[in-house]
Amino acid sequence: MVGWDLRRLRFLREFEERGTLGAVAAALGYSPSTVSQQMALLERDAGTRLFEKAGRGVRLNDAGRLLAHHARVLLSAAEAAEADLAALGGDIRGTVRAGGLQSAARRLLVPAVAHMMVDHPAVRLEVFELELEQALPGLRLGAVDLVIGDEYDGHPRPRPAGLRFTLLLEEPLKVVLPAGHPLAAPGGPVALTQLRSDIWTASAEGTGHHAMVIGTCRALGGYEPDLRHRSSDADVQLELVRAAAAVALLPALTLPSEDAALAIRDVAETTLKRRLVAVTRDAPPAPALTAFLTAITQQAHQFDHVEPGPSA
Repeated sequence: MVGWDLRRLRFLREFEERGTLGAVAAALGYSPSTVSQQMALLERDAGTRLFEKAGRGVRLNDAGRLLAHHARVLLSAAEAAEADLAALGGDIRGTVRAGGLQSAARRLLVPAVAHMMVDHPAVRLEVFELELEQALPGLRLGAVDLVIGDEYDGHPRPRPAGLRFTLLLEEPLKVVLPAGHPLAAPGGPVALTQLRSDIWTASAEGTGHHAMVIGTCRALGGYEPDLRHRSSDADVQLELVRAAAAVALLPALTLPSEDAALAIRDVAETTLKRRLVAVTRDAPPAPALTAFLTAITQQAHQFDHVEPGPSA
């Protein structure tokens, strides 16, 4: 009977997800030679080859793909056992690694960390800014425990198997104009059809926000926006509106309560919304993760129906 080494199985799962030994090494903080050595030891444990040549690199063969499938089951079982033992002891401790896009990190994750430091000081919390697309491999593999992502009306995210999506917050999208923009003066809703000739700013290409801005301008305005500026930092987008006469379509959570240089307006054609979702593995969570998710949910409830204050 083979005594499987869970660490080597995790290396195999990382390879299945990332595709190269170099990517596995970078993700786990090891040298490529160490990763290669661990894979060779796993082949020895399995008693068969798990890889085959593919150009200048390697890929999983049939046996490798089969073992990677079983590795998912074994690693999930080990994670569930750890969670059950922690719950049995009644002592909330351990490490939780959480990421999120900028507005979620600033408005939800950081306040939740402060709450946990008071209520559960034995929990080690690690927070980083990360888009959901970047975090998915680490989330599926257990290197990340929780990610707050976003999705927009008309642009739902896929729901990959093995992950759980929990709605945290739904908020409106607002048109953001420079205070001196001709459409800012009336103070009422702004039609996207009237922003055809404006310069736009949005998040980086490949993000949900970027796709939403382009898709919304096409669907509601009938045009391709002149999207000259890209930043996943909402504060940078707001500064581009203030200083570079750009226009933006941003969720309420990213907007200041008062700013004389900005005009924040409703969208005239329809009500557009963003949803923030907490994404975790679809497995029994450890008590520390449960406590942290509860703290995040409580923080999100404070922003229900909160609208940015009038500007300009």
